[in-house]
Parts: sequence; C-alpha cells; structure tokens
Amino acid sequence: MSEAEDMVGEIEALGEKLGAAKRSITRRFIGQEQVVDLTLTALLCGGHGLLVGLPGLGKTRLVETLSTVMGLDGNRVQFTPDLMPADILGSEVLDTAADGSRAFRFIEGPIFCQLLMADEINRASPRTQSALLQAMQEKTVTVAGVDRPLGVPFHVLATQNPIEQEGTYPLPEAQLDRFLVQIDVDYPDRATERDILIATTGEMEAEASPVFSTGELLAAQRLLRRMPVGDSVVELILDLVRAFRPDGPEASAKVRETVAWGPGPRASQALMLAVRARALLQGRLAPSAEDVIAMARPVLSHRMALNFAARARGDSLSAFIDQTATSLGGTKAAA
Repeated sequence: MSEAEDMVGEIEALGEKLGAAKRSITRRFIGQEQVVDLTLTALLCGGHGLLVGLPGLGKTRLVETLSTVMGLDGNRVQFTPDLMPADILGSEVLDTAADGSRAFRFIEGPIFCQLLMADEINRASPRTQSALLQAMQEKTVTVAGVDRPLGVPFHVLATQNPIEQEGTYPLPEAQLDRFLVQIDVDYPDRATERDILIATTGEMEAEASPVFSTGELLAAQRLLRRMPVGDSVVELILDLVRAFRPDGPEASAKVRETVAWGPGPRASQALMLAVRARALLQGRLAPSAEDVIAMARPVLSHRMALNFAARARGDSLSAFIDQTATSLGGTKAAA
C-alpha cells in the first residue's frame, strides 16, 4: 500500500472518530454545531480558542465536556481583578526539613494541565493576562528563572462576555493573536432551547464518554499537518490575509477606508491549519476554497479592527470579512 493510500485510510478513520466525538459532546452540549466544530478545530490544530458569548449559554459546560471526550486533563480558573500571576503559574515555597535544612519547593499552579479554561479572561489585570502569553505560544512557563514545560498537548479555551465591559481589561492585540480562532456563542434557536430544557432539568442528565486519548489527539494533530493543500487554496489564503492589510500593496480602497490594522503572518498560519481541520470534520481528504471562506471570520475577526470612520458609520467587521472572503473566493473559482 502506498503512502498516499495510507494517509487516505488514516484520514477516513480519524473522520469517523471525530464523528463519534461530536455525538458524545452533543449529549451534554445540545445544538450549536458550529461552536462544537470550531472548538474541535482549535484542538485538532494544537491551538487555543476564545469563546465569546453571554453568560448562561453553556461555554463552561462545553469546555468541561471537551475535556472528557478528548481525554484531556483539564483545569478551570475563574479570572478576577485580584488574581495574580502566581495564582495561575504556581510559586516557590520555603520548606524546612526535619534536620533543620531549608530548600525551595515549586508548587504547580492550575496552568499545569492539558486543557485550561480561562473563565472571563478579560476580568483579570493585564499583568495576570500576560502570564498566559509565554504559555500559549511556547507551551512552557518560566518561574524563578527555571523553564517548566506544560502538559502535552496544552490548550487554552478562554471565555469572554461581549456585553458587560465594566471593570474589565480588554485583551491586548498580542494576546488575541495567540488564539487560533474566535468562537462566537449565540443564543440557541427555539427547537434547540426546548431540547436543552428537557435534557437538563430532569432527574438525570446525559453524560459524555471519552472518545480520544491523549496519544490519539496528538496523532490527529500530526496527521492534520500532513494533509495536502492545493495551490489554489494556498493562494486564496494569501490573497485574503494580505488584502486586509490597509498599508499593503494588495489592499483595496474599501479596505484602506475601513480597516485600522490587519492580520499578520500568524493569521495565515492559523487559516492554513483551520481549513484542514474543517475538511477533516466534514470527512473530506483536502480543504477547498469553501473552507477558506467559512473559516475567514473565526480566524481573522480578532486579528484586525475597524478604524474610527468605519465604526462611526456602524460598519460590521464580521460582515466585512464575510463579504471580502466570498468575493475573493468567487474570483478565484471563476479564474
């Protein structure tokens, strides 16, 4: 059997396993298929996700369920204004032995896990938020001059309330860029909310069951990076990301008058991985232009911003990204 045939078999087997994982997740997190797909995308790509939505929409429930289904050791930190970096990373304490000798001992913080839920991340001060920067990028933290590796794999799923901003600290652009995708969690439709009521207010609630082990998730992440991506898809990713840079030569007049700052190369990398994950989740062997269009908003919306004039006009960043991605995708398809 050739290497290509081996890969096809692995991708098909992984697609079946991902289908089983989604079914297990939806036993506890009902509906919201796109939200589930995007959180799985973040994990498959080895990245982090920012869940943006109002309280009570099930964000915490989703992360807890993912931890079980994907076989990950998870911790949760509720971010508050008085939270300190040591509360997340851990600290050294001075121990006294029976013989009277003293030595420092490191006590690990909750970040030493495989899936960290950073609940209401924008409630903590910038000093505490910055404690996650090194961890999210390098999968290690430095405490007392010693580099300490985190769990393998290591993922952060952070939540944020988009409405209540009083007493919060907006995440800096450098930290937002570390999130592979922004996942907007909206109100469920009527039928879904009815199912939620019936499933969660009875005597017994459905339980999610493990589908992946840590080793299987790591193998899935390696397989994703081996998936082929056609030249046309690569070029569309480059066209799209570069088109949103207002100072770049490929920006249109509309972008120059709308966008304050655009996405960098990390956005291109994230989009390249995300389109592969979407293809995997849909049981396809390679991504298409449709995947680029679909993943443009989750990957780019937190990596760029409207300028003052666009905000004054009431422009929508999400709608602008969707419109530009669809336009570029249609142009590529016609060519």
